Order: sequence, then C-alpha cells, then structure tokens
Amino acid sequence: MKLDILAIGAHPDDVELGCSGVLLKAVAEGKKVGIIDLTQGELGTRGTAETRKEEADEAAKIIGLSARENLKFADGFFIDDQEHQLRLVEVIRKYQPDVVLSNAPNDRHPDHGKASKLIDTAIFLSGLPKIETGQEAWRPAKHFHYIQWLPLEPTFVVDISGYLDKKVEACMAYKTQFFNPSLDDQPSTPISSKNFTDSIKYRAYDLGRLVGVEAAEGFVARRYIGVQSFDDLI
Repeated sequence: MKLDILAIGAHPDDVELGCSGVLLKAVAEGKKVGIIDLTQGELGTRGTAETRKEEADEAAKIIGLSARENLKFADGFFIDDQEHQLRLVEVIRKYQPDVVLSNAPNDRHPDHGKASKLIDTAIFLSGLPKIETGQEAWRPAKHFHYIQWLPLEPTFVVDISGYLDKKVEACMAYKTQFFNPSLDDQPSTPISSKNFTDSIKYRAYDLGRLVGVEAAEGFVARRYIGVQSFDDLI
C-alpha cells in the first residue's frame, strides 16, 4: 500500500500529540496516511504495552489511518545502528511515502532525538539501490520533524483550523497517559496533568495566532524549503 504521508514516532502517542491535526486534514483531503510506532512505550510510568496498543488502535480509528504498525524496538534502548536502520528501510520501501513526519530533533525525552536521527538515516539509506531488501529502492521527497515537549522554533507551520478538537480526541484515546480523574490512583507524570492536556490546544492556538489562522502545528526542516511563488504562503 503506497501512502501519501507516513508519520513515525518513538512511542505510541508521539504522532498524535505532534502532528495528528495535519494527518486528520490530509485524510479529509483524500490522502492515504499511516503511522509507525517504533516502541510499545513499555517503560512508561502509566499503562502497559497492552493498554498502549489498545489506545493506539482507537486513535488510528479516530484519525482514519490506512495503516499502523509497531516495530517493537526496545523502549529507551533502541539505537541508530544497522539492524534498526534496515528495519526502517523495509518499512519505508513497503509504504513508499511521499512525506515522512518524525520526532523532534531535540527534546526532553532522549528517545525523541534518537528516533529523529535514526529515521533521517533510514530515509537516506532507503534510496540506495545497492541495499537489498527484496524491495524497490525508495526515498521520500520530504522529511519534516513535528514539535513535541520543547518549544522548538518551527521552520514552517501548517493550518489545522477545524481539526483541533478531533486532534484532542485522538490524543485522549490514550486514557492511561493523559489527564484522567478516574485514574487518580496512578503516579503523576509530566504529561498526566490537566495543564499538559490543555497545552495541546493552547499551543496550537498560539501557533495559529502567529500566522493569522485559528490553529496550527509547527514543523522543523533539516533542509531548505522551496516554494513556487508567494501564493503558496499564508
């Protein structure tokens, strides 16, 4: 199955928090969208690998994904080596996405930065025909990094007006991870507070305010972004 957009995250819920507004908009436009979770989030303070799988499946339905896979890399301990690179090469060649969205290049959780570099390397390697996986070589035309915990300065932002409420719904499918009064017996974490849940909206509103739209998501690019004309800019 060829995808228009493949979003990759170190943990189930990374993609929902970082760029599910863009994914929801793309699905509404008729594009095929998928998510790859590198780990099961098994080291998370709250929930289990099993509950995260159930939550990820629910979020996939909300977004309207065409595909979702979990590569079951070791949470906290995966590295940027040949084994992990080749596994990602196989996935990239399988789905042949035009655009890949991945973790922030620098963030509070070390897995996010590690994943960002690993994915960038795999994208390059995937385009080399001499790397044989039994698949056609494929290099996505574009690779951008969504913004997570740290308030990184975006290279560009995407208007997600009209999709923010649905984004919040997709994020809150992870009932064990985010603010949930029915789980007040669980340990508190940096993402389980109401303040964090509220930040999903107010950060999107703030980015939207800066470009004159209702809500937006920001992305970081490692390479220059080119446009055909000023008409492409909002």
